[in-house]
Amino acid sequence: MILVINAIGDAGHLAAISERIDLLEWRDGRETAGSVARQVKRNEQAAMDSVPGRALQDELARIIADNTVIKAAAQPRRFSPLIISRTGLEGRYGAHVDNALMGRGANRLRTDLSFTLFLTPPAEYDGGELVIHAAGMTQELKGDAGHLVLYPSGSIHEVRPVTRGTRIVCVGWIESFVADQSQREMLFDLENLRTALRQQLPDQSPELLTLDKTIANLLRMWARS
Repeated sequence: MILVINAIGDAGHLAAISERIDLLEWRDGRETAGSVARQVKRNEQAAMDSVPGRALQDELARIIADNTVIKAAAQPRRFSPLIISRTGLEGRYGAHVDNALMGRGANRLRTDLSFTLFLTPPAEYDGGELVIHAAGMTQELKGDAGHLVLYPSGSIHEVRPVTRGTRIVCVGWIESFVADQSQREMLFDLENLRTALRQQLPDQSPELLTLDKTIANLLRMWARS
């Protein structure tokens, strides 16, 4: 399942985030890549351990964690630290698969889902499409600023070369309470059904109560603490 979610819809908020991005320091993106990915990665990443970096990390992390669609689709248990990536002229990130496990010790997490939050309007750069190779299909995405793409971490994916301008995105990973992708999709379908039925039925209707029970019991069966 690949979802495009409008995570930041306010233009003023996006402009304020852009101003804070201007305060960041940048490092070679290959410093955080694995041995294979390092060979195909040509971008820069913000120093998130700086004061501006920590402030932006906290703000974007809250926005992503509080998004109702992300909650329903990902059933998030933990989020990775965020990365702000900047890709300029001829920069790219060739085809690769994200590491299955990230972090160390208590911070180690299983990467079930990856996300890319676009922070640059698509008219400001050419190329730079996020390409996801799923079973039997290839999908190219170049989201509007504020749109987030959520997709399975096990997919082969890449960022096409930037041929004009600069592409800035926020990326991260989610460990889900529900490790199985098909189970997460079923829960997401049921959550969408519940949302639709709430527009038509009273909260205490037998139909909604039965649906509430079904969703809760499926989570009891599938969730890993």
